[in-house]
Amino acid sequence: MKSHFPFRALQVLLTGAIAAFAIAAQAQQVLRVSAIPDESPTELVRKFEPLAKYLESRLGMKVEWTPVTDYAAAVETLVNKKIDLAWFGGFTFVQSSVRSGGKTIPLVQREEDASFKSVFITSDAAIKSLADLKGKTLSFGSQSSTSGHLMPRSFLLAAKVDPDKDLKRVSFSGAHDATIAAVASGKVDAGALNISVWNKFVEDKKVDTAAVKVFFTTPAYYDYNWTVHADMPQALRDKITQAFLDLNPATPQGAEILKLQRAAKFIPTRVENYAGIKAAAENAGLLK
Repeated sequence: MKSHFPFRALQVLLTGAIAAFAIAAQAQQVLRVSAIPDESPTELVRKFEPLAKYLESRLGMKVEWTPVTDYAAAVETLVNKKIDLAWFGGFTFVQSSVRSGGKTIPLVQREEDASFKSVFITSDAAIKSLADLKGKTLSFGSQSSTSGHLMPRSFLLAAKVDPDKDLKRVSFSGAHDATIAAVASGKVDAGALNISVWNKFVEDKKVDTAAVKVFFTTPAYYDYNWTVHADMPQALRDKITQAFLDLNPATPQGAEILKLQRAAKFIPTRVENYAGIKAAAENAGLLK
């Protein structure tokens, strides 16, 4: 006896499959991007908007900004694949790698990030070296910040200054610009932050360098990068990487994006570049 699969049932199955495929395809048409909140939310969005337009034109897909509340949230959203591309500091990249079991991949970094630095600033004329911080108050940025906490703490310890024992008080401002404000207003005696944010504030005359000065600049280390989850298709990873590498300061669009990103250009990066950051975090007891 000849049996036939009911035509109506087949039609329903096919319709459902096509709908599921369409939804999956549509989901792939949006690249969700976020960044550690190391500056004010308005500044992060201002830096992102021209980059988003450029990436949309290069990738052929919509690019959306996904704000996060703090550094830990930036790590968790990428590890849990709630975003696709994240701007991390070296330490937040290491945290994401540990949290995901090595499933996050750094694609590119600014040329400047291959030899990044932090600065210590103060408005107290008596503070001229790291040793002079003993008995004083100091603000770091976020607890998960590479250039605003981890590396400054590492260099303090190397100078035989234990922030938790030798300083009067240690606080966390949450962001580099907030650290500058805390020092300038006299809330703390000194602060540690990202050198590029400091230089930008000086360039834009947003800080009185007669009142607030740099008294120590750290040795260089690897820092920021753009990171993705390893589950992202290789073809899309390659497209994103190439889009960053192709940013050209000789074009109006490239010049605008690179200036906002405080970059001369972007270069490839790799997991091994952040081994020193990981070691510093382990030595300081900050990697859990």
